[in-house]
This record gives sequence, C-alpha cells and structure tokens, in this order.
Amino acid sequence: MLSRARRDELEQALTTLGDLPPVEHVRPPEPGMVMLRGRVGGTGDAFNLGEATVTRCAVRVGAGALGVGYTLGRDRRKAELVALFDALLQDETRQARLQRDFIAPMQQRQALQREATSRSAATSKVEFFTFVRGDA
Repeated sequence: MLSRARRDELEQALTTLGDLPPVEHVRPPEPGMVMLRGRVGGTGDAFNLGEATVTRCAVRVGAGALGVGYTLGRDRRKAELVALFDALLQDETRQARLQRDFIAPMQQRQALQREATSRSAATSKVEFFTFVRGDA
C-alpha cells in the first residue's frame, strides 16, 4: 500500500510527524530489475512477461526497527520514504496515529481510485460471441 502511494503524500505525512529518531541507511536507495511473471488465461502456465525497474531501500530508525521499501520505477526518495514509514509503523508509540491519520485515508483514496479505473475500463469492454453456422 505504501508503494502505491504518491511521493508527495508520503512527504506530506512525514512533515506532520515532528521530530524523528536518527535514520541509518542499511541499504541506500538503489534501482534494480525484477522479472514480471504472468499466467496464461490468468490461471494457466506461468510465463515471463518482461522486466520492470524497481528501487529498493532499507533503513533503521533509532536503535530499533528495520524498514524496507520497494517501489516501481527509479524514484530513490520514494523508496526511502516507504522504508522509513515501514520502520515507523513498527513503533507501537507511533503506529496508532499513523494508521488513523495516514494509512486509513490513503487506503480509502486508493480504493476509490481503483473503483474509478475499473468503471472506466468497463465502459470499453468488448463482448465477443461465436456464431455457429448450421451443420456442415
């Protein structure tokens, strides 16, 4: 869910948190490639669809939680923010506030966006029929 968030949403949420403990980069943000796999007909045999660029990052917040972030594309700052929020969500003192003020509204926005995209795609759906021409 964090990976699907917009970078500006993550940046804005970070500004509302106030003082943060020190952040150590365990693995600095770095782009790489992953293989995308598909299935024939959605449920059949697996096949390699192609490659996609992802950026990953791992951070440690204070002396505690390790946060890991992966995001599609080459946005290093976004991967860093995803990792930071992953670590902050493991902190019980911050978790409830983050869930209430940031995660829940973001989930709702993403669900509405998915519904709008589905409705838009449904308007262009094409039905194909096979007609049988008499006995040959």
